[in-house]
Amino acid sequence: MRVLSGWLLVTLSMGPVAAAGDAWPEFRGPHQNGHADAKGLPLRWSEAQNVQWKTPIHGQAWGSPVVQGDQVWLPTATGDGKRMYAICVDRVTGRIVHDLKLFDVPNPRPLGNEVNTYASPSPVIEPGRVYVTFGSYGTACLDTADGKIIWSRRDLPCNHYRGPASSPVLFDDLLIMNMDGSDYQYVVALNKKTGKTVWKTDRSTDFNDLQLDGTPIREGDFRKAFNTPIVVRTDDGLQIISPGAKAAFAYDPRDGRELWTVCYTAHSTASRSVFGYGMAFINVGYSKPELWAVRVDGRGDVTDTHVAWKCTRGVPGRASPLLIDGRIYMLTDKGVASCLDAKTGEEIWRQRIGGNYSASSVYVDGRIYFFSEAGKTTVLMPGTLPEILARNMLDDGFMASPAVAGKAFFLRTRSHLYRIEE
Repeated sequence: MRVLSGWLLVTLSMGPVAAAGDAWPEFRGPHQNGHADAKGLPLRWSEAQNVQWKTPIHGQAWGSPVVQGDQVWLPTATGDGKRMYAICVDRVTGRIVHDLKLFDVPNPRPLGNEVNTYASPSPVIEPGRVYVTFGSYGTACLDTADGKIIWSRRDLPCNHYRGPASSPVLFDDLLIMNMDGSDYQYVVALNKKTGKTVWKTDRSTDFNDLQLDGTPIREGDFRKAFNTPIVVRTDDGLQIISPGAKAAFAYDPRDGRELWTVCYTAHSTASRSVFGYGMAFINVGYSKPELWAVRVDGRGDVTDTHVAWKCTRGVPGRASPLLIDGRIYMLTDKGVASCLDAKTGEEIWRQRIGGNYSASSVYVDGRIYFFSEAGKTTVLMPGTLPEILARNMLDDGFMASPAVAGKAFFLRTRSHLYRIEE
């Protein structure tokens, strides 16, 4: 194991590693659902076992790493949110290649909680370019070769209220982002080559029933959300499924046209949706989370016609679910795992594994990996009965979701980035 401190240790890179499952381009991976194509990942590790390198990362951030070629990129920011950075780490050696200050923010809005940071959105990467966003504080496209800014935007208004968290997605030549704040709620698509706005669609959510003592609530928790959209191919064409506060929407990703909506009473949704069997499995809230299975072949308001089933207990507020072989696997913020039949919503099993959880799980090489805020990773064999295969521990705990590429996990704890590989 090598513990690195940026420029103080210089080692030569072996260059890009080419193999199946070799890239992790965005939050939740190449399929947007936590599934990794990689093989040969380790089952067990610790601070003294299967750590290829461990690199300290300055600042405070929960944004997940992304991997392309011989580079690992991740965001960070100072704890007070006044300086925001993009960091590139050499995949082979763990050496910090770029440490780039992208934005100065003289007066960031207070976070008001310990769950979020000013650098929680994950980047998205493709060969030659990486896109890093801090929500309304700024979005930048960087050249991965030299770290230079190709374009940036700082004019997308949104009071995130408790900090940004929605990650961007790429579709064709578009960079698409949810902007769900306490003041403005919309989805925007930028030309990935120039940064110019291609389309912008305001949420059509009806907030008129948000009142306190008869007075309409104009700002606050009840209008915001932290969700990252998914792009799916349906029998009727492409859709971008984009939950927000009080409603989830499907849009045409090419022009932003609203296709359908499903309404609910909850707000602050954060868990990313998954898709299968003609249904979107959508987490519809944070304080009282529920999982709804929504058929995607409707148009207009489908609340009363296309919700196939609802799960109202054992649903996480932050961690995203996994869809594997017709079953949905979830882990609550307080460490209760469960398995549902994806087509019916019927519970198959439930088991407490302990701990608190914010990071989303991954499914790789036939195993499910859960990452706790204390640094514990529980490895589970999916099936009709819960079978725990291993428990592993690293220092300092996980808030960021993992990345998987080649035969390695790239794990961000509160203070370090690890490469875990046999």
